[in-house]
Amino acid sequence: MGLFPFGKKELLQEPEKERLVQAIRTAERLTSGEIRLFVESRCAYVDPMDRAQEIFLSLGMEKTKQHNGVLLYVALKDRQFAILGDKGIHDKVGDHFWQKEAHLLKVHFSQQRVVEGMEECIKEIGESLHTHFPYAASDENELPDDIIFGR
Repeated sequence: MGLFPFGKKELLQEPEKERLVQAIRTAERLTSGEIRLFVESRCAYVDPMDRAQEIFLSLGMEKTKQHNGVLLYVALKDRQFAILGDKGIHDKVGDHFWQKEAHLLKVHFSQQRVVEGMEECIKEIGESLHTHFPYAASDENELPDDIIFGR
């Protein structure tokens, strides 16, 4: 037995993880777009959008065929987040859409409903992707649907 028998506390509980992965799968079901969720504890000393851009590139999200990947980045303990859409989807929805989604997350975070906020944001991003990049028979899931956990 080690010195710390309880280990590191999980950022999300298993049912929460399952809910969010299911939200991603449901959102992507009707679109060629890709949604990734990156969750970490803190975003210390870095602007959340800068951190999201770093993650976006490290995950190869800019390599989707139609440039329609969206990253939802969340630093749970700091209650910070960023939503970053690739050029293809950004050109379709514009700044207003991202600002609306950011407001939705802020409201949920302020009510201590973080998981619900992420779930609703994923749903709305999926609806927008479906509108602009509907699913076609030749589409393939270009990026995994799992949640990525950072530091």
